[in-house]
Amino acid sequence: MTVSSKRPEQVAWASLVLTLVFFGVAFFLGRWSGFFAVSAVSWQFLGAALIWLVLAVQFHQRSLAEQEKLDMSQLAQEKSSATIFQKGEQATLFAAGQRRLEVLEKWFIPVFAGLIAAYELGLGIHLLKSIGSAQGVQTQQPLVCAVVATAIAFVSFLMSRYATGMSAEPRWKPLRAGGSFFLGAAFLCFVLAVGLALAHFQVFTLLGVISYVIPILLIVLGAETSLNILLDIYRPRLKGQYSRAAFDSRLLGIINEPGGLFRSVATAIDYQFGFKVSQTWFYRLLEKAIIPLILFSAATLYLASSIVVVAPGEEGIVERFGSPLRADKQARRIGPGFHVKLPWPIDVAYRHPTQEIRELHIGYVPKTDPKTGAAVRATSLLWGKTHYEQEHDLLVATDSMTDVVGQDLAARAVPVSLVKANVPVQYRIKDLYAYIYNHRDPGKLLEDICYRELARFAASAKVEVSDVAIGQAQESLLGAGRAKARQTLTEGIQRAADAQGLGVEIVFVGLQGLHPAPEVAPNYQAVIGAVQQKQAKVLQAEAERNRTLGRLVGSVSQAEKLADLAAQYQEARKQGRDEEVRRLGEQFVSEARGEVFRILSEAQSYAFGKATLARATGERFAGQLQAYRAAPDIYKCEQRSVALEEALKNIRKYVVAADPNDREVIILDLNEKLPTNLLDIGSLEESNR
Repeated sequence: MTVSSKRPEQVAWASLVLTLVFFGVAFFLGRWSGFFAVSAVSWQFLGAALIWLVLAVQFHQRSLAEQEKLDMSQLAQEKSSATIFQKGEQATLFAAGQRRLEVLEKWFIPVFAGLIAAYELGLGIHLLKSIGSAQGVQTQQPLVCAVVATAIAFVSFLMSRYATGMSAEPRWKPLRAGGSFFLGAAFLCFVLAVGLALAHFQVFTLLGVISYVIPILLIVLGAETSLNILLDIYRPRLKGQYSRAAFDSRLLGIINEPGGLFRSVATAIDYQFGFKVSQTWFYRLLEKAIIPLILFSAATLYLASSIVVVAPGEEGIVERFGSPLRADKQARRIGPGFHVKLPWPIDVAYRHPTQEIRELHIGYVPKTDPKTGAAVRATSLLWGKTHYEQEHDLLVATDSMTDVVGQDLAARAVPVSLVKANVPVQYRIKDLYAYIYNHRDPGKLLEDICYRELARFAASAKVEVSDVAIGQAQESLLGAGRAKARQTLTEGIQRAADAQGLGVEIVFVGLQGLHPAPEVAPNYQAVIGAVQQKQAKVLQAEAERNRTLGRLVGSVSQAEKLADLAAQYQEARKQGRDEEVRRLGEQFVSEARGEVFRILSEAQSYAFGKATLARATGERFAGQLQAYRAAPDIYKCEQRSVALEEALKNIRKYVVAADPNDREVIILDLNEKLPTNLLDIGSLEESNR
């Protein structure tokens, strides 16, 4: 019996010393290296040391009680002749160790379990709050810490299995609490060693997870211990039956002894059905096969990591021992479909939706749906309203406004303007290797590039409405110039992204969200209205010009050409170049169209008529002069007759015939008589004869 009590006591004291050593090593190693997770795991070992201390005291007291019982049995054999009363007095006298053991197990262990629970809860909460302050600490030598953590995990695992194996004896079952805690600490140290090894390659994800797992595990174990203490108060205790300590974690026991879970379930079923389910062949088969089944399932799941399924629209890259490149320096790319690789962690596949259109919100923060969290698009982009959750200002240069507002107001105007820039930028991945490995955060870098290119472009762009008024609408960001600006900005962002090796393709840059601040939108609209009125008048004047010049000369270009010819004609005329004047005049007339051509034609006809008439008058005068010289009397008589003919053309003339002797009297009735009927026509004709 003494041997049976001494062995677990020795194991408990040895485990206590080991946990204290591991606590000191892990604590000072964490302080020296700066890794918070290493310091946190040291407190896990200190909690294990408290449990081993209780177990050491418990088994020491058990060994004393067993030694006392052995002494009493030997004394009873030597004094077999003693009376019954003497034996009772001796038993009472020598049973002090057994009484101390009963008091220890009834009061001391539950009280100490409460202290352990308070320690785990308090320290877990403290470590959880300290994670944020420990993130900025400088770290060093992760490989040294990984080697030490591996050694601690190995020794802890051996001690855990040894103590758990000893707990199979009914009298040594309390060792299971320390063995389970040792196994949990060993598992944490092993994972911590892997995380520290990855930290050497600047991969801190696993280390960050462990930093949260350790305090959360302490809190969970503390809560479980507290719950066990409360349940132990109402749990019936049978004499001679082992009562599980409150700090003996059931959660860690599942990992430490997977078969114990089935035994507990079988015991509960035995109690419910009234027969030994644990004695059936199915339970025994399941208990024997549970470990192989778990191992087979784990192996199947592990081998399943060799299968990679890439969906349509996705691409993948396979890393082998952390390197995505083959021997020929080409990336291990995989396209859509079914692929086979080496299992994890030899090969690790990363899939990305390369055909998915991604969007950056440049210059604004969109509103989100409270239910889905997705960004809500603005249905209308009116200048007088705020469209998004936040809208950033964009500083742009102000062009000269002298031609619009006058020289005095333009002199007082500020040289810059502020507009709201709501620019969505859509892109997709075109080179997955460059997108993943050239930069740590390619999305953030692309966003910075978009802001830089937008600010650079805005510094040289024009947003003034005066551009529209003077016929430069293609350069205004608030007008039709957005199409050209979008193309220029897209090319600039794409060029900058290619220079940085981002491996993205800019699909769309939207400039429809450029607008003035809502506070000054009415003023902008008033100015634009005035500019549109001015532009309307300018267009009306141009239309009138085109209509007038079209009527006069056919077209505006023809009018400009004729104006140049007229200027050359006047210049040649001033200089007296008659030949050139004639040539330019003929060219002007030949190229004239419309009303000008008609006027010029009439002028030419009039000039030709005047010249011809003057020439004919001169020639007639010459002929008359010759006729006069030949026969003056006849010429005079002829001219007098012509003059009388012309003068008396429309005058009634009377011809009076007279006898030289004045003897004959002729009477003529010169009154006009109109016939009254058809019968008078004949007599009228006869009288006219």
